[in-house]
Amino acid sequence: MGDTIWLPFPLLLLVALRLPGTAGFTPSLDSDFTFTLPAGQKECFYQPMPLKASLEIEYQVLDGAGLDIDFHLASPEGKTLVFEQRKSDGVHTVETEVGDYMFCFDNTFSTISEKVIFFELILDNMGEEAQEQEDWKKYITGTDVLEMKLEDILESINSIKSRVSKSGHIQTLLRAFEARDRNIQESNFDRVNFWSMVNLVVMVVVSAIQVYMLKSLFEDKRKSRT
Repeated sequence: MGDTIWLPFPLLLLVALRLPGTAGFTPSLDSDFTFTLPAGQKECFYQPMPLKASLEIEYQVLDGAGLDIDFHLASPEGKTLVFEQRKSDGVHTVETEVGDYMFCFDNTFSTISEKVIFFELILDNMGEEAQEQEDWKKYITGTDVLEMKLEDILESINSIKSRVSKSGHIQTLLRAFEARDRNIQESNFDRVNFWSMVNLVVMVVVSAIQVYMLKSLFEDKRKSRT
């Protein structure tokens, strides 16, 4: 069995936005992780989730022979939600219950090749918006100079926050695609160099044999008699 890893809640906290004279916003719950899974091993992670939230898991195999892995996602009760075999990537979204969700990457089918795996967690509806509204209400008075409504401010902030989060998600995926493409290109480059050397050696050997055979055709093998 492989190692078991508990993910913090959230896994990685991004930098929280702060404005002068206002409450701090809740850090982004999106996170990503890249790790190396040795041949013949299995790695499991656990993510605690509240009720009626959204858990999205996206993974990619960045490097390793075949670029494939077995993936398993289970509910807090141990029920299998997703089971995939020999996949190079995948995206799965579930509406959660209270408890710890387990997802595993299995490389036990491989005997010699380790895999480099990237995965990203996107957690939505975690209850942070209600807390943000309560924090904002402490700083909004009825005699606001700009006469802006709390709803308008929250709508603008949530729109900006959503777009920034989406941009970060796209950039993370682009980096993952770039890493996988670079690994494929480097592997192809090594393969081309190897077979080029093999062809060069074969050509040299064939040329030497041809020269020897042509030379032997013109040699006078008759022995002179006295």
